[in-house]
Amino acid sequence: MEPEVSVVIPAYNEEEALPRLLSRLEEVLPELGRPVEVIIVDDGSTDATPEILRQAVKRYPWLRGFILRRNFGQSAALTCGIEAARGKIIVTLDADLQNDPADIPLLLTKLEEGYDVVSGWRKDRQDPWLSRKIPSRVANWLIGRITGVRIHDYGCTLKAYRREVIQGIPIYGELHRFIPVLTDL
Repeated sequence: MEPEVSVVIPAYNEEEALPRLLSRLEEVLPELGRPVEVIIVDDGSTDATPEILRQAVKRYPWLRGFILRRNFGQSAALTCGIEAARGKIIVTLDADLQNDPADIPLLLTKLEEGYDVVSGWRKDRQDPWLSRKIPSRVANWLIGRITGVRIHDYGCTLKAYRREVIQGIPIYGELHRFIPVLTDL
């Protein structure tokens, strides 16, 4: 059966987080009540992430894995996963558990209300204030003012898209942060 939802997760040196992420996904996916695939793209990790991914693909029937030969960056890893996705809905999520996979149903509910793109928000970020949170808030405010697309957290990878909205959008460099702006053009 073809998946209705594809969850695309870029991963880079996530040997500690990946087993916990897979465990959370195993808990959350049945709650979605629809066929789901998870695509994890290893972006040239230098730790045990590729081997953990290889073993996980054997264990979880809903998991597909891609291993890039070197670190190309998050945009390239997302592009790889999005191009491989078969679902009508594509959800993107970081592997580091800054967002809980349990939030995926909330995004899907908003899509069902008619939205084409739904953006998550790292409300309880595990980052230092001075070096990460304050610059992020300033950047989010500035981007919203310039583009007219107001989002709490442009840096949050947790997003859901209708396939037809995200397909064909070129994602390179740091453009993955601006996908909601690009879909609004």
